[in-house]
Amino acid sequence: MKLKVALPDTVPVFPLPGALLLPRARLPLHIFEPRYIAMLEACLATPSRLIGMVQPCQQRPGENHGMTPTRLHQIGCAGRISQFSETEDGRYMITLSGVSRFRIREEIQCDTPYRQARVSWDSFAADQGPEEQDMLFNRPSFMALLERYLTQMGLDTDWGSLDEADDELLINSLAMILDFAPEDKQALLEAPSLPTRRETLVTLIEFALRGGQDEEILQ
Repeated sequence: MKLKVALPDTVPVFPLPGALLLPRARLPLHIFEPRYIAMLEACLATPSRLIGMVQPCQQRPGENHGMTPTRLHQIGCAGRISQFSETEDGRYMITLSGVSRFRIREEIQCDTPYRQARVSWDSFAADQGPEEQDMLFNRPSFMALLERYLTQMGLDTDWGSLDEADDELLINSLAMILDFAPEDKQALLEAPSLPTRRETLVTLIEFALRGGQDEEILQ
């Protein structure tokens, strides 16, 4: 039975380019920076144990990130710390279990070394519900496309595990692990439904197979 997590008004945010977390999926992370070790230790002391994963925005011309904090996308996904272990030199290996997406309302001015934000969960009630279905998913066609992509990229995979995965786990896992640009990862996160995410994923794979010669496809 899936654990339903109480959603707080404020979450710590972890801006990590290219690291995508989706509801009901799992994301392993290696925590070693002092500010994020402090964030982790503070989170472990809270009832919800939630960390908000957020994609930083692309840098605008003329922006100086040494002077101002990196801008963040407004939509992220919160994960509950479901596993963690500490190494002898003080680093942490953790797993986040995706709970729900959120929208950042405002960043909080605080004295913690990590960033925090007030968030709204209102648009993502389904994220804590049952697994999504994709009734139009043509799995054989998709797997053939995926095989072409992995072969072209020189990547290996465990086809047995992929074949056994249900539709949501398959689509969301690939969205998380395939090497797409951060802005494309954001498009996958913001997809309003599993069919839309699958369509976006197919578009990105087809674009990569064409060698990225088209104009930018996701804005």
